[in-house]
Amino acid sequence: MRLRHTLAAACGALAVTAALATPAQAATGDFSYRVTGLNGAPVAVTLHDPATEVCVTLPEVADPGATEPAFAPHNDTDEYAMVFTEPDCTGDSWTLRPHGRPATDRLKLRSVVFLRP
Repeated sequence: MRLRHTLAAACGALAVTAALATPAQAATGDFSYRVTGLNGAPVAVTLHDPATEVCVTLPEVADPGATEPAFAPHNDTDEYAMVFTEPDCTGDSWTLRPHGRPATDRLKLRSVVFLRP
């Protein structure tokens, strides 16, 4: 009886370990955008191989009351990038194609989520 419980516990632990060891899916490539630096000049920021299907609030512009939104996003990943005007993937949204051209400075964003094609 104890052998059966020990074996069941070992199998359960192995299953949990395998689940935790599975790597998260990520887009391959870079997603870049610009923010206004402290001196008022544009600063380029890049996310390398960002996670898929996870909302990313851009840390430099997370507080709408304290910062201007980011602008001019460029999706050079292998997945679609849906950009949002507000933190936490809320507000108006636009979808940028994989390996697309850079957007204009007029496209403002505060968060992004990457979606598989």
